Amino acid sequence: MRMVDLISKKRDGHELTTEEISFFIDGYTNGTIPDYQASAMAMAIYFKDMNDRERADLTRSMVNSGETIDLSAIEGIKVDKHSTGGVGDTTTLVLAPLVASLGIPVAKMSGRGLGHTGGTIDKLESISGFHVELTKEKFIELVNRDKVAVIGQSGNLTPADKKLYALRDVTGTVNSIPLIASSIMSKKIAAGADAIVLDVKTGAGAFMKTEEDAENLAHAMVQIGNHVGRKTMAIISDMSQPLGFAIGNALEVKEAIDTLKGEGPDDLTELVLTLGSQMVVLAKKASTLEEARAKLQESIKNGKALAKFKDFIKNQGGDVSVVDHPEKLPQAKYKIEVPAKESGFVAKMVADEIGIAAMLLGAGRAAKDDVIDLAVGLMLRKKVGDPVTKGESLVTIYANSEDVESVKTKIYENLFIASEAQKPVLIHKIIIE
Repeated sequence: MRMVDLISKKRDGHELTTEEISFFIDGYTNGTIPDYQASAMAMAIYFKDMNDRERADLTRSMVNSGETIDLSAIEGIKVDKHSTGGVGDTTTLVLAPLVASLGIPVAKMSGRGLGHTGGTIDKLESISGFHVELTKEKFIELVNRDKVAVIGQSGNLTPADKKLYALRDVTGTVNSIPLIASSIMSKKIAAGADAIVLDVKTGAGAFMKTEEDAENLAHAMVQIGNHVGRKTMAIISDMSQPLGFAIGNALEVKEAIDTLKGEGPDDLTELVLTLGSQMVVLAKKASTLEEARAKLQESIKNGKALAKFKDFIKNQGGDVSVVDHPEKLPQAKYKIEVPAKESGFVAKMVADEIGIAAMLLGAGRAAKDDVIDLAVGLMLRKKVGDPVTKGESLVTIYANSEDVESVKTKIYENLFIASEAQKPVLIHKIIIE
């Protein structure tokens, strides 16, 4: 088998066999296939696409390129959740303890984030003492006992994906549905979940800017998951504006605590209940989404979800008292208001640019080695569709420096007020096949 023949075959729009895809991924991972041939194949896939079987085989080959996590020692159906990312996306911090409070094992492998704010681990490390450096044995013990734990990503999970993604990043082949879908799903499958719920974002703050692209990606990932024996569901959710009010690590932890108390923002609460309902159904703890939602709402109301969050923090070395005393979370020195320059309604908020404003404060990483300031960020005082009076605060800036003019400018340039406005639809579609 020669790589040049496989490149030509895909370039001409033909189907690659299971063996040919395996040859490509194995060869590229071990170095016998050079970057220039792998990039040519990525470009051929970009233009000619892959069918469902090819996408599933590509995903399997990526999974098999490194170690996989065996969670069979954990009792019950392990359900994982993945979000394609956005601004103020705090869902995991709420979902993990909420779903676990119903007796469903949530064995979560998370990473650190590049971009607007930190990843799930960065956010959790806003809690003094919290750590994710657990042995596999301890991780499994915690999930079996208390149904929830978070561990850092393994270094040798899907090495083919890491290598191929770095190549795609510099060859203009990132935006390819089969390559994106196999990249995301390979990591979820290697991490050992029995079932997967996907939150595919659409809008200005999302990777997929249009609903059509988001839907194509969601269908592709659901098909891959089901093809390789993992029951998979997805939703398309709105990211035209930030989710919730908080953008910043400690600020988002506080918002997660509020949501677990039943006092969180409407949009974050609705998204958590929608995703959580799918997780509960896939775990076979409810037969319908309506029944699952009712169970989740009851768990928030009776305090079990918040109690589970406390167990989770305590088990991983964190200071549990922050739940009742969130002022113990890292605090910024300055709170600076951004007042509205006119009256009307908030008509548009460019989510990714508002996220960049938070990153300028130090809430996120522009490069892998950047150090995050866990205290800083933005708190939105208005969302799209809300009325606003001239002089009223649109956003509160939480900063450790008084020099925030560039942040203010970025906010004003990307938050628009008009004479009328409509609230965006949060949940666009639910996809089960």
